[in-house]
Amino acid sequence: MPTVLSIQSAVAYGHAGNSAAVFPLQRSGVDVIPVYTVTFSNNTSYENWRGPLIAPDDVRDVVRGVEERDAMRHVDALLCGYLGAPEVGQVILDAAATVKRHNPEALFCADPVMGDFGRGFYARPGIPEFWRDHVVAKADVMTPNLFELHFLTGRETSTLQDIIDAAQELRSRGPEVVMVTSVFADDLALDALRMLAVGDQGVFEVATPILDRTFTGSGDLTTAMFLTHWLRSGDLAEALGATASIVYSVLEATTAQDSRELRLVSAQDDIVAPRFTFEARRVR
Repeated sequence: MPTVLSIQSAVAYGHAGNSAAVFPLQRSGVDVIPVYTVTFSNNTSYENWRGPLIAPDDVRDVVRGVEERDAMRHVDALLCGYLGAPEVGQVILDAAATVKRHNPEALFCADPVMGDFGRGFYARPGIPEFWRDHVVAKADVMTPNLFELHFLTGRETSTLQDIIDAAQELRSRGPEVVMVTSVFADDLALDALRMLAVGDQGVFEVATPILDRTFTGSGDLTTAMFLTHWLRSGDLAEALGATASIVYSVLEATTAQDSRELRLVSAQDDIVAPRFTFEARRVR
């Protein structure tokens, strides 16, 4: 059974950050050690929210306490997402170094949560630059959306090849695997939602039907499921296809229940046996 140390945000109501990742990881057979960077009442897409950013030194103390339990040697991957504050980024990098000191084969999977088309940057000032200038060089796996890929590489894309080139540039600066979500390009039909995975095994694309609503926490779920299946199989196409199948099935169930928040509990069987299945195809 793989073990993941997941350092992310938490919300009391709904699903985002660790509140969107921990249960699906556990349901997939992954042992999770969750560490929180914020504790908010709800995700920040609502008109207001309450709760504290957790001080970086407090996050560091929790990680240190986990190490003192001799747990780090069992950790197969560190997963991180929403930082809350730039200073937390350094805590996460230090945690990644600690994990790798205890288990050199462990992966550092970073979801550079910072913004999206239509919203622009929603991360606090300094966080996007921290991702770009410090995390990219240390990560083994990164899962940016297309907006985030543009920022991390300083590239604009208009074709599928442009996106592949940007992902390869990002790989050249650190991560072995780059999975890009919310992929669109002038030479791609607008009839599907696409993800792209780029690694030593090649370039793979998967397309799922478009659901006419906006989801919060779907990116956190996507990264968690991709990491799960990458750890399990080491097969890029399999991991991408399994991720698309799980995420689409959960989102379809959420849509059917007309819910703003992911229906992770009622749709939990989709995490292990998704009702809809998709296969990734080799692009390059």
